[in-house]
Amino acid sequence: MPKKKVENWIIYIIKAIVPDHFINKIRRNRQRNNFARFKASLRDNILTYYEANNDDEIKEVVNYLQNNSVSVFPYNFVKKYKKENIEVYFDQSKGLRYVVHQNKRLYFKRNMTDKAVKNLYYGLLLDQDKSSPHLYLTDTFNLDENDVVADIGAAEGNFSLSVIESVKKIYLFEPNEEWIAPLRATFEPWKDKVVIINKFVTDFESESTISMNNFYKANPDITFFKVDIEGEEQNFLNSCESILQQNIDLKIAICTYHKQGDEKAFIKQLKSHGFTTQISKGYMIYIYDKNLDVPYLRRGLIRAQKTY
Repeated sequence: MPKKKVENWIIYIIKAIVPDHFINKIRRNRQRNNFARFKASLRDNILTYYEANNDDEIKEVVNYLQNNSVSVFPYNFVKKYKKENIEVYFDQSKGLRYVVHQNKRLYFKRNMTDKAVKNLYYGLLLDQDKSSPHLYLTDTFNLDENDVVADIGAAEGNFSLSVIESVKKIYLFEPNEEWIAPLRATFEPWKDKVVIINKFVTDFESESTISMNNFYKANPDITFFKVDIEGEEQNFLNSCESILQQNIDLKIAICTYHKQGDEKAFIKQLKSHGFTTQISKGYMIYIYDKNLDVPYLRRGLIRAQKTY
């Protein structure tokens, strides 16, 4: 019997005898081991690539990696947070788990376990730490009571929840249907100033997508865009061309860590429309990009502003 047929027959027998949950456990362990090997190799590659670099920001990353495994945020501030210290609660009336975020309830997807909620919220805490390269707002780039926010890629809504009490209105754009119930639960106390749009923002219109140019025509009160849409940020900017050209007061915080060339491309595009730009402090290592390659380190986001 040919070798390939023998292998297929063995796999068939194993699947017939071994319980599915055990096979899935083996598969998960294999994936974790592969990811661990990938991270170890990536750490070595980064240290080798930057071993002679004298840039202070890069040296800080190198110093961290010399004593720690590679992570999205290669800085010591991550050690302030412990997953085991995160308290997860269950709202019986809504059937949803939540954490208390800045004295407000932040709800999560219905099918998420306590462990999954802790893992996600831990990442959110790292995202918006004062030392994070992913920090949207700063002391000099902030929001006030007159601002109207468009949260593009809201997910669980942690950013908007952090600013809900200090702004005039928020539009939440989130295409994943599973996040809609948690978002409604989270923002129920402020439902008079929050609008949830279950669509993906891009550069064309369809049943599931929306162009920001068209949305803005009907809602020209937006003064701030927060944009984190998993590598589709360029499409968002393309959908905003007529907005960017206008002589209006406008602020944008847009992520650049998903793709290597986004930082330079976005700065060029925004400056061409009269925006001043500032890159966030520090670097991220986007370990979830299977094509991550030199120079490995990426800026987290750009803060852009136009004032008239």
